[in-house]
Amino acid sequence: MTDMSATQILFRDAEKTDARDVAALYRLAAGGVADVIWDALRAPGDDILDAGERRFACDDADMSYQNCAVAECRGRLVGLLHAYPVHADPDFDPATVDPVLRPYAELEEDASYYISGIALLPEFRGRGMGTKMLRLAELRAITRGLAKMSLIAFAANTASVRLYERLGYRVTDTRDIVAHPSIRYDGRALLMVKALG
Repeated sequence: MTDMSATQILFRDAEKTDARDVAALYRLAAGGVADVIWDALRAPGDDILDAGERRFACDDADMSYQNCAVAECRGRLVGLLHAYPVHADPDFDPATVDPVLRPYAELEEDASYYISGIALLPEFRGRGMGTKMLRLAELRAITRGLAKMSLIAFAANTASVRLYERLGYRVTDTRDIVAHPSIRYDGRALLMVKALG
């Protein structure tokens, strides 16, 4: 068995060639929500990951490799941080969004650096890497002139919620999760916000 504590982890910006691995890691973070979105984007013969890979291979979009940092161990991507600035759209109409996805679309904090996904492979959890990735997101927010962070957590994912709370995130809004075969959680989705500085 490999001693993970002695293994060096490198954090770096994602590259376009990482798009498939990024999509696979994002699926871990999204609790099935990405599968709902990507299923609608699949081309004939595609699997879910093909659609996710295409989405993350895009340039100049929120859902792009350009908004990702990855953790790499011995050439293998083992962690992901996907985050970008969010600004409320005054013309947004929740009725235009798929009812399954509407709760997540409504949980938005204007003028924040939104952590859309943070994931680690199971064997790399519990070693402080999640905290390091969250701190990296905060540094990126500050360099972009944003004064707050935001993320959406599943209330049932208590370990993640405790981590976010320990780092200063507070629940500011919630929505009921709409049941769907792909979504692995039920209960409430939580908008959590942290003021910086």
